[in-house]
Amino acid sequence: MGVAQAKGDEEAQPSTRVSEDELFDVLSNHRRRYAVHVMKREDAERLELGPMAEQIAAWENDVALSEVGYEERKRVYTALQQQHLPMRDDAGVVEFDKDRGVVEPTPALADVDLYLDVVRGKEIPWNEYYLGLSAVSLALVAGVGMNVTPFTLLPEFAWIVFIVVAFACSALAHRYYVAEVELGSTEAPPELDR
Repeated sequence: MGVAQAKGDEEAQPSTRVSEDELFDVLSNHRRRYAVHVMKREDAERLELGPMAEQIAAWENDVALSEVGYEERKRVYTALQQQHLPMRDDAGVVEFDKDRGVVEPTPALADVDLYLDVVRGKEIPWNEYYLGLSAVSLALVAGVGMNVTPFTLLPEFAWIVFIVVAFACSALAHRYYVAEVELGSTEAPPELDR
């Protein structure tokens, strides 16, 4: 997918579209997610593989960056260089120069966040939450429309305001939650902050 696509006599341009299958494959491994986190956190045009591997090794071994040993760093470095980064390069998520040990994010890296709706523990997914809120709102509107007690105690406008405020508060909470689990927005990857 990251291969240049030619159109007629025009100069070849790299593709920025990445299929869902490729993105899910990229995100299916914790080491690749950690690499994405490092790249988004650093927000640099180019990253060297060595420091990236060292940070990932620190997270994997739950040690401070200064405590990462040679073998731990080497194991991560080799896996990134031989497997993970070439796969992401083929998918078009990054451009990886194996000879120089340099990784450059592509615009497709931004698409990764769209597929990371993390559901922790016994939480319900946001889509189910909004579906439930919509059902409650529909029941409330039906009760107000049919003049069912206790819905007649307040004017119709008050119920409309209540529904709008419920959705607005839910959207704000959702935005706050998404910002907390977004790759690159915190010091450590979200899955380590549990």
